[in-house]
Amino acid sequence: MTPTTETMVGIGGAAESTDMVLNIGPQHPSTHGVLRLKLVLDGELITSAEPVIGYMHRGAEKLFEARDYRQIIMLANRHDWLSAFSNELGVVLAVERMLGMEVPERAVWLRTLLAELNRVLNHLMFLGSYPLELGGITPVFYAFTEREELQHVMEEVSGGRMHYMFNRVGGLKEDLPAGWTTRARGAVTDVRSRMDRFDDLVLGNEIFRGRTRGVGVLSPAAVHAYGVSGPIARASGVDLDLRRDEPYLAYGELADVLKVATREEGDCLARFECLLEQTYHALDLAEACLDRLADLPPGPVNQRLPKVLKAPEGHTYAWTENPLGINGYYLVSKGEKTPYRLKLRSASYNNIQALTELLPGTLVSDMVAILGSMFFVVGDIDK
Repeated sequence: MTPTTETMVGIGGAAESTDMVLNIGPQHPSTHGVLRLKLVLDGELITSAEPVIGYMHRGAEKLFEARDYRQIIMLANRHDWLSAFSNELGVVLAVERMLGMEVPERAVWLRTLLAELNRVLNHLMFLGSYPLELGGITPVFYAFTEREELQHVMEEVSGGRMHYMFNRVGGLKEDLPAGWTTRARGAVTDVRSRMDRFDDLVLGNEIFRGRTRGVGVLSPAAVHAYGVSGPIARASGVDLDLRRDEPYLAYGELADVLKVATREEGDCLARFECLLEQTYHALDLAEACLDRLADLPPGPVNQRLPKVLKAPEGHTYAWTENPLGINGYYLVSKGEKTPYRLKLRSASYNNIQALTELLPGTLVSDMVAILGSMFFVVGDIDK
C-alpha cells in the first residue's frame, strides 16, 4: 500500500480571531470624488469604519488670506461644485455684514431665485446618481435632462455652467437678459411637470425600497453629535432649516411658500424622500420669486464699490442653508483688502463623519446604499 500524505490547505486557525481590513477607494474624481473608507470586517459585517479624507485638499482657507474680497468669490464657489451659486452667496453675505451694506431689493430677490434654482440642480444630480449606484441606470438620464433645461437659464444669466461667479459684494454682477424671467418660468414649469418620473421609477420600485428601507438608520442623537445638517438631518427628524429658522435674503417674506421636508425614519429611503420633496419645494420657491420679480420696478442689482474694497476691523459669521446642509463662513478682518482669516464650515465635512457611526454593524452589501445616501461632494469635505 502506497503511503499518503495529508495536507491542510487554508489560512490558519488564527483567522477566526483576525479582522480583515478593507479599503474602499480612493476613487477617481469623476465619481463622487477621492474619498477612502477604511473598513474593518468580521466576515461580511462591518465592525468599524474610518473615512480617510484630504486627497483633494487645496488649502482654500489659506488661499482666502492672499486674495481680496472680490477674488475670494472664485475660491468659494469651487468646494461644492454642485452648489456654486450658494457657496458664493455665503461669502458675499459675510463681507456685506462686515461692511454694514444694504443690497438693492431686486438683487435680494434675484439671489433667492438663483439659490433655489441651484438647489434644484444639486438635488437632481443625487436623485439620478443614487439609483445608479444601486443598479438603476434610467433615472440618471432623466435627471440630466432636467438639469440641462435649468442649466440653460443659469448659463444665460451668468455665463457659467458650474462656477457661476455671478454674486458680487453689494449685489450681482449685472441685471437679467431681456426675456430671461419668461424663459426661467418655462424651465421651472417643464421640470416640475416631469418630476413624477422619480416618484414612479425610483420610489415606486420595490427593489430600490428593499435596498434602502431600514438600512443605515441615523439617530437624532448622532445628528446632533456630529453636526449633521441638511436633508440628511431632517430625514432623521431634526427639523432645522436656516431659511425658515434664521431667514436671510428674501426667505422671511416667503414664509407662506417655504416648506421643510422631514421624516422620522432616518434611513436611506427617508433621506432620498427628503431630497425629492425638497426639490419640489425649491421649484415652488423659484416660482414665488419670479412672481415677486414681475411686480418689482426696474432698479439696480448692485452697489457701487470703491476701487479698493476694505472691510472694517472685526469679525462676523454668516451661514446659509446650502443644498447639502449648513454652509458657514467665519470672517476675521484687520481692516485690509484681504481677509485676515476666513474659516469655512462645509456641510459635507460634518455629514460624512457620521459614517463612523452609521456603518458599523451593517453588511458590506449595504455600504454602497448608505454611502450614496449621504449626498456628499468630496471637494466640500476637503476644501
